[in-house]
Amino acid sequence: MAVREGLQRRRAVLEREWGRWVPANARPETPELRVEVADSWARSLSTVDPGRDSAPVAGEVGARWRESPLRGPVTELADELRDIADDAGFVAAVTDESGTILWTCGGRVMRRKAERVNFAPGGRWNEPDMGTNALSLALRTGRAHRVFSAEHLVAALHGWVCYCAPIRDPAGRQLGVLDLSTTWDRTHPLAMATVRTLVAAIESRLRTRPPASRGIRLSCLGSGLATFDGVPLRLSPRQCEVLTLLALEPAGFSPEGLRDALYGEQPVTTTTLRAEASHLRRTLRGAVANRRYALTVPIECDAVEVLAALKNGDTETAVRRYTAPLLPASEAPGIIRWRDHLEVAVREAVLGSRQADLALRYGERHPFDLQVHEYARGLLAPGDGRRGLVAARLLEASRD
Repeated sequence: MAVREGLQRRRAVLEREWGRWVPANARPETPELRVEVADSWARSLSTVDPGRDSAPVAGEVGARWRESPLRGPVTELADELRDIADDAGFVAAVTDESGTILWTCGGRVMRRKAERVNFAPGGRWNEPDMGTNALSLALRTGRAHRVFSAEHLVAALHGWVCYCAPIRDPAGRQLGVLDLSTTWDRTHPLAMATVRTLVAAIESRLRTRPPASRGIRLSCLGSGLATFDGVPLRLSPRQCEVLTLLALEPAGFSPEGLRDALYGEQPVTTTTLRAEASHLRRTLRGAVANRRYALTVPIECDAVEVLAALKNGDTETAVRRYTAPLLPASEAPGIIRWRDHLEVAVREAVLGSRQADLALRYGERHPFDLQVHEYARGLLAPGDGRRGLVAARLLEASRD
């Protein structure tokens, strides 16, 4: 309630200032403060300073854009996007599923304004990094959103209005969002409909594009499942361990390095190792290099995605994707090292996040972690109903 009242006060002050020089018939409508905006403020204030002047930067994203499934459809629509942005005075942006902007277009003046707040390739616009905005709401809820002026948590964005909708692949997986943003005084009643139409065009192209070689998709958190170009692979536990190690260490292994990672000090011959590698190579149609064991095709791996999210400071994505330990039944030394590394890295990110939602989600999967439950309790306000859930978890953990 305090957050909502504070936002309403700030918005009222700002609108009074506008009223001094903006004619009443030119002002946008200002409906009641929406619950999702106030809730987002409450979540964001623990990690985002409303006084910050721009979004954090993820670094060079050229390679990520080249590999993105959105690149082809967006490139095909680029002329239409540019015409819309130029004619209406908007900046158009496309993000990946983490909220990192990969591509933008717009007129020179508007792009320069947008770049001042890092609304540009590399800018990170998810909720933990940039608070309440249309991109973060669309990513979190999976629905289209408009965020107007003082509804943004960060004051540097109060001059903007943003319209955003999520983009999904044919399987329903959210790939990112499309956003149209402009200054608040250029708000347009058809902007949201335009965003929805453009997203529908992108998703239509995703459905009709010829299937390309998708490489390997590996799930090794809690299980050992893999596909190659969409076809399930039948892997032995040892083959799954090898594939997981190759995914986590793309530079590959020398024969001695792979033997140590798989067998440690067990008396296993090089012949046995070569046989294991040969079996996997046949299963992957030759996609394992010979002299230095490494993959020669692209691989997507849930464990690698968790590490990438942590590297980018995106704890929310890391916690969401870290669903279980790495190959929990494996006793291979290399797997154990990576398992411990992931566990410690995600846990420490949660304990440093100052976000109760993340501690609660992590605690749900780790019921005996007293420290995480106590940390979650310390982040929740006295009247928060979730404190009862945490109390129950603490009781269960203390009985262990």
